[in-house]
Amino acid sequence: MATIQAEIKKLYDAGTHMAHMRTRRHPTAAQFIFSTKERTDIFDLEETGRRLEVASEFLKELSRTGKTAVFVGGKHEVQKIVKEAGERIGAPYVAGRWIGGTLTNFKIIRKRIDRLEKLMSERETGALEKYTKRERLMIDREIEELLGRFGGIANLRDLPGALVVVDTRHEHTAVLEAKQLKIPVVGLASSDCDFSLIKYPIPGNDTSIKSVRYIVEALADAYQAGKKTS
Repeated sequence: MATIQAEIKKLYDAGTHMAHMRTRRHPTAAQFIFSTKERTDIFDLEETGRRLEVASEFLKELSRTGKTAVFVGGKHEVQKIVKEAGERIGAPYVAGRWIGGTLTNFKIIRKRIDRLEKLMSERETGALEKYTKRERLMIDREIEELLGRFGGIANLRDLPGALVVVDTRHEHTAVLEAKQLKIPVVGLASSDCDFSLIKYPIPGNDTSIKSVRYIVEALADAYQAGKKTS
């Protein structure tokens, strides 16, 4: 992690300091607000930098011990960032709508993933040739549907050690499932989020592409670094 001054400069350049209108502020966000300018809250980037460092160290240790983090971001503007980060470091990800029960009913979800892997394997080996053209078309449609729902978490064999969430308010269902199972959440959260639900909060702009990319890539790099030392 760079010096705090250099980190603040990078966070500022990425627009991470920009929060929401003061009227949208969740009470738990007040501790992270530096000032309010023209009715818009401004995050304390020194605090954001410290929180990012703590979260990065947590993820580094998590992956060093062989545990898995799932990267989550379903908002349209962040899906590509989350997907690219997950694929780059080989981590499971949900870059789309969170399916209720992904954690709390994981055994059922895992059965759907197993079905996806079975069908894909059969398609690759030519085992589907025994079916009619119409049946193969229906199977292809099922594969595409399952890929859309579960493709990013196909390599998740057990419950994860943590979630890395972009916009914990938008991903409220995922955050509550993690809390129910005592799975820690690393969350990039703007001022409208409930910070009491986040074990490792990173207060910052969770909508700006530059801000989200900077934070997600920093966390992904930390997770990857832990893998290399395991």
